[in-house]
Amino acid sequence: MCPVPHATAPQSVAIDPRPIAEPGTASHLPGHATDLEPILFAQGDGSPDRAPHLPPEFTPQVGQTPVQPGAPVLEATALPGSESLSQQDRERFQRLMQLAEARSLHRLPMGEIVQTIADHLLGSRYQANLLDQSPQERLVVSLTRFDCVLFVETVLALAQGVARQDYSYQTFTHSLQSLRYRDGVMDGYCSRLHYFSDWIGDNQRRANVQNISLTLGGISLPKMLNFMSGNRQSYARLNDARTYQCVRQMESTINPFLLSYLPYHQIRQNYSRLQAGDIVAIATDIPGLDVTHTGLVYRDPGGGLGLIHATPGKGVIVSPDLQRYVNQVEDAIGVLLVRPVDPRQKSATPPERIL
Repeated sequence: MCPVPHATAPQSVAIDPRPIAEPGTASHLPGHATDLEPILFAQGDGSPDRAPHLPPEFTPQVGQTPVQPGAPVLEATALPGSESLSQQDRERFQRLMQLAEARSLHRLPMGEIVQTIADHLLGSRYQANLLDQSPQERLVVSLTRFDCVLFVETVLALAQGVARQDYSYQTFTHSLQSLRYRDGVMDGYCSRLHYFSDWIGDNQRRANVQNISLTLGGISLPKMLNFMSGNRQSYARLNDARTYQCVRQMESTINPFLLSYLPYHQIRQNYSRLQAGDIVAIATDIPGLDVTHTGLVYRDPGGGLGLIHATPGKGVIVSPDLQRYVNQVEDAIGVLLVRPVDPRQKSATPPERIL
């Protein structure tokens, strides 16, 4: 699946035949770290993953999003420090924004905006380590290839702009940077929110998301987050002594950490309280690690509740039943459930206090 602190999986680890969790969810799964999928998850959830049935105007093809004829072409101006967008990515961004404007998606509730955008990324390729291909920290933007955390961040950043009726590429990249880095400021590798629970806490403090795990009956577990420094060999950027010390300092700053999550056996009973577009992070009992995979709640038109996510070997898919999927993730203890804050209502809805 996706993360473990986005680190490269050791070559000696045997792949478990069951679905595995996305490693690297610590880098974003630590660090948008290299995915350690062989360590964490087995692939599959016991039921067929599939793209949902959508009305013709909302049925995307791989790498393509339908738009209204004659829709204007939007300019894509990047933030300083961001990587150049490929032509395919640029065209997809333009199509998504044209679609959002033509369909007046800004009139939908925030969660439905999130799910609609995620729908249009179905079939996109999975690719690990996208954030770590440059020796220097850059704002990596991709609309055609994702790991599990990059998928969640990208969809949420796009949805924030659509909700505000701001369809500019610069606004999108600004939102992406704000979500990915501590205090929204990109200042080297250590400024990235590598551990996803830390990502949640930082973004909740800035009213981008709200952790609803405890509200749903969840519990808190003290953990020491040190997977990255303890697996230095799995992170190429940690070969640099200064970067390694910086990561150790970051870990010491956030520790000890209270991981608030909903135990796996309580997920189904909360289906009625979950909304389309809620963020799901699978909590793990792996020492030093908080989360092994991420995705978004998917509410099926038929009433089912699944997970739309980017997963190794399959790309962006819908797993039709969230509880069943989590049950088959190795070392999973439950899920962190986080609700995107509607930017149109930020002033009226203060974020829940982090416990």
